[in-house]
Amino acid sequence: MARKTDAPSPAEHPEPRQSRQVSGHDRALQIFREAIERDRLHHAWLICGPAGIGKASLAFRLARILLGAEDHATPAGRRISAGTHGDLLEISRKPDPRKGRLRSEITVADVQPLQKFLHHTATEGGWRVVIVDGVEFLNRFAANALLKVLEEPPPRAVLLLTTATPGALLPTIRSRCRILNLNRLSPELMEALLPDLPPDVLHRAHGSPGRALFLAQDRNGEIAALARQALQGQPLTVENWQKISQIARQTDGAELFCDYLSVHLAQQAKEEIRRGALARGARLAQKTAELEKLEQAALGASLDRAQMLREAYGLASD
Repeated sequence: MARKTDAPSPAEHPEPRQSRQVSGHDRALQIFREAIERDRLHHAWLICGPAGIGKASLAFRLARILLGAEDHATPAGRRISAGTHGDLLEISRKPDPRKGRLRSEITVADVQPLQKFLHHTATEGGWRVVIVDGVEFLNRFAANALLKVLEEPPPRAVLLLTTATPGALLPTIRSRCRILNLNRLSPELMEALLPDLPPDVLHRAHGSPGRALFLAQDRNGEIAALARQALQGQPLTVENWQKISQIARQTDGAELFCDYLSVHLAQQAKEEIRRGALARGARLAQKTAELEKLEQAALGASLDRAQMLREAYGLASD
């Protein structure tokens, strides 16, 4: 059967709170269930793994286990799906209405409901569960507010934190959590989950379903093609300037372009260092860091997206 190039629809891949299946993370589920059965449930769990691997979906599944809501058809199950369960609080980055995308950080205002939530008795007489999705996005003040809760956890409360970059967290936050490391999904499982995506997209996703869906937005491959030209050192032509302007207007076009560049630059840096070409490897690693700074500048609106793409192209092709 021929593969379609279009990404699966959102209905086929629901939001984490509505997800009925957590694929590839059976071991993590087993560890959590065993902790409950042995009455050794830690008050905070740090779920670590690459972006798009299913960390948030797993967090909601663990919350459903604690709240007796694994059956989505039950009243408790429906309340979690609808975001109205009184004993479940989710903290994550909020949408920025001006930019039409998520904010770059989680602020202390986003974390403020945490104290009030944890100091109230559970509405259904059981556990209270807090999910902080993307704890690496907490700004300094928000991180300190979370740390206070971790230092003095209230009874019958569990915090489920997710992160793609555990090394970026405050050591005091990491040390107060039990770690759940999630592995990348196997190629066989990726193909089973996303049978309509092209093989090259699945390969570039490196075992992350969310990343595969993200990459599939480049339906005709023009963003990847432009990135390859930059990596090959081709100069910016008038045609490429026009392509960059078009990509800048796409919802995730700039992110896709920079993702392709950063992944390849990081891989090249590792290969050069492995071969003993330390200076070359360090230069490529520096380019990767500079590319990330360009992305952050565009995200913070201090740099026009088209200008950021042109600078990213020049950085990669130099």
